Amino acid sequence: MVEQTMDVSGWLRKQLEETSPDLLRAMVKDFAEALMSADADAACGAGYGERSPERVNRRNGYRERDWDTRVGSIELAVPKLREGSYFPDWLLQPRRRAEQAFVSVIADAYLVGVSTRRVEKLVQQLGVERMSKSQVSRLAKGLDQIVEDFRTRPLDGAPYAYVTLDALVVKCREGGRTVNACVVHAVGVNRDGFRESLGLDVVTSEDGAAWLAYVRGLVARGLTGVRLVSSDAHPGLVDAIAATLPGASWQRCRTHFMRNLLTRVRKSAQSFVATMVRTIFAQPDAVTVHEQHRRIVEQLQARFPDAASLLDEAAVDLLAFTGFPKEHWRQLWSNNSLERLNKEIRRRTDVVGIFLRVFLVCVAVVSTASGAMGDSESSCRARVL
Repeated sequence: MVEQTMDVSGWLRKQLEETSPDLLRAMVKDFAEALMSADADAACGAGYGERSPERVNRRNGYRERDWDTRVGSIELAVPKLREGSYFPDWLLQPRRRAEQAFVSVIADAYLVGVSTRRVEKLVQQLGVERMSKSQVSRLAKGLDQIVEDFRTRPLDGAPYAYVTLDALVVKCREGGRTVNACVVHAVGVNRDGFRESLGLDVVTSEDGAAWLAYVRGLVARGLTGVRLVSSDAHPGLVDAIAATLPGASWQRCRTHFMRNLLTRVRKSAQSFVATMVRTIFAQPDAVTVHEQHRRIVEQLQARFPDAASLLDEAAVDLLAFTGFPKEHWRQLWSNNSLERLNKEIRRRTDVVGIFLRVFLVCVAVVSTASGAMGDSESSCRARVL
């Protein structure tokens, strides 16, 4: 048992009486140094200045070590030994001066869209004297293992009754060049009725081969029980869904469809046609939805035959949501919920300009944990079993 040489209560009373502005920082410093001193005494086999036949080593002064914490930068006095070396690996990490919780704060700020230069200003407000943008980048790389665990985790929330697929184009640094790449993303409703980010991947281009490999990877990780898949009408994606998820219906995203439909209508009439088509989705039940669809097709036939033809051909895929409970329709007839989550990725890429592969899934993890998909928790719930 190490002898207590510091009157803690007296010291604390003195600090409070003097109203030191750095009280917490001083307390952390003294407590950490007291623990290191006790640890060094144990390594020596005897207390500081104690004569004992059990002594195996001796103290040899101190070396200074800067330690960045949530209460600011602290200059620690780390004990030195005459023989060998002493390092408090339970407190510090070799060649790193930052507390792990402080590292997490920096990484989270970096990933949610705070630029590296602004992170430097942020940590200065926390009491850390300096933090270069290269240090911020190195600290953020500590999330690599979280990235890998997320991308390869088993999908144990099956059955995933509803799945939404989408892609977005970003700039990516590859081989010293800046190129356009596609981020493919999937979200599913798990057995508990909550949306879950199933995974992301970077592909060279959004073609059938890329979508097929991506969806096969999801199936290999445990994606089962899919009843409906919502997406846009990309031919390669539709074929990949049919090939890998047999028995699942396909819902064509109404938002993407509306954009395609309005290209067949003159600009002056687009607002009128969009309002008419929206009435299809405002009906109270499946029967009236299909009846309204037929009426809108007939009304558009005279003035906008091309638009009417497209609306008629897309009936099966556009109205697939009607085969499911009415309370789920709003979440099924488009992939807007996934578009919202993709904005979290955009928030980071808009800051750095170049999308770094290492942070691909980190952005999704952070945005999911912070509630990006759950701004309205009730809208995320769906009884699907």
